[in-house]
Amino acid sequence: MLLRRCADRTGLTDALAKVLPSSAAAGWRDRAAVLVHLAVAITLGARNLSDAEQLQVHHRALFGIAASDSTARRILAALDELALARIMKVRARVRRHVWSLLCLRPGGFPWLTVAGKRLTSWIVIDATVITSASKKTGAAVTFKKTFGFHPLAAWCANTTESLAMLLRPGNAGTNTVSDHITVLTDALAQIPGSATAKILVRVDGAGATHGLLEHLEALNTARRTVRYTVGWKITGEDEQAIAKLPETAWETSLHQDGSLQEGYFVAELTGVNTREGWPEGTRLIVRRVRPTRRHLRKLTAFEKKAGWRYCVTATNIRHMWGIAGSGHSQFLDVLHRSHAAVEDRVRTNKAMGLGNLPSASWEVNRGWMLAANLAADLDAWVRLLALHDIDGLADAEPDTMRFRLYHLPARLTDHARRRFLRIERTWPWAQAFTTCWQRLTNLPAVT
Repeated sequence: MLLRRCADRTGLTDALAKVLPSSAAAGWRDRAAVLVHLAVAITLGARNLSDAEQLQVHHRALFGIAASDSTARRILAALDELALARIMKVRARVRRHVWSLLCLRPGGFPWLTVAGKRLTSWIVIDATVITSASKKTGAAVTFKKTFGFHPLAAWCANTTESLAMLLRPGNAGTNTVSDHITVLTDALAQIPGSATAKILVRVDGAGATHGLLEHLEALNTARRTVRYTVGWKITGEDEQAIAKLPETAWETSLHQDGSLQEGYFVAELTGVNTREGWPEGTRLIVRRVRPTRRHLRKLTAFEKKAGWRYCVTATNIRHMWGIAGSGHSQFLDVLHRSHAAVEDRVRTNKAMGLGNLPSASWEVNRGWMLAANLAADLDAWVRLLALHDIDGLADAEPDTMRFRLYHLPARLTDHARRRFLRIERTWPWAQAFTTCWQRLTNLPAVT
């Protein structure tokens, strides 16, 4: 009920209905309703179209007459490039409305905090490659030695929304520049225009390519500032530069709360490393830690001799406007390390439909991936708009939300032409549910 109410009150259902085919013919299924219901079913735990159908049959009072798995399959298969482009515009328009509501809630928009510093007005986009198990069309051995697909995705770190995702074969490269630029372009198109003045893009080691960094630099305009941090593959030349650093160059690293992280050190490698061909102004920040047992097999000869494990981050950040000390190597190190939160997005999105793409058809799997992205957005919007101040639910993961709110021990009844939801009195989160429902119901209508 919460997910469907969120889709309706934010305008997603109506907006999709305007861009998807419709008809008044008998037996015609509303494409928008089927897509929204599929996204809701995926959030509830459906792993394939058959699961989604069974959930709709069980919750007929909410979904109406259930769409069969074959009907859903045909609708997903019919989502061609033109339809997907229209849906992207719809998602961006609805997201703009949701973000305007977030700015009005107590506490305002969810700005990130890194090393104790609040990144006000900065929208952070995290991109990474993920794997999705399958033995269907396009599946192949991935770079992680699994078998399936190799999508490339981007999320908004501020809101945990799924901004863009590109379905790729399992044997697709991890650092394919054209794919990175495609996903980044789609992700930026999802950011409301009023929030695009200051953008921070964080990518893991797959993003350390000339083409991507040059593209990111080209995105800077008089009205838009784009900064980035990317992982960096260390070469022998980098190790020679690290060896030249004096001991006094190393400073103690920081925790995410800004306190010192004893035993971990960072230093500026810019200027010591003579590698050329990268965008002007690129900085290199090196971090060293004592290797653990699980790292021993991956250490290079230089690292074994030095007794440290090194990792390098490339960035174009000299200063982030409004954030004191943002150009310091300690801050830049912790800023990129907080990109590790993207693994939470990968895990939670796999728990909502992306763990296994269920069809033998590439087109159906692409449509399923879109439904999973809508599911991730709906789950994020419910928490951001209605549960932001409720402990244990504001940042809850899918299984927690399902247990506490989505799969609710209650009965939906009819009496005197009215519908009543009778919640079990002893359920600990009954009050949280009613609060969430009232807040979603009271959201201003989309104009």
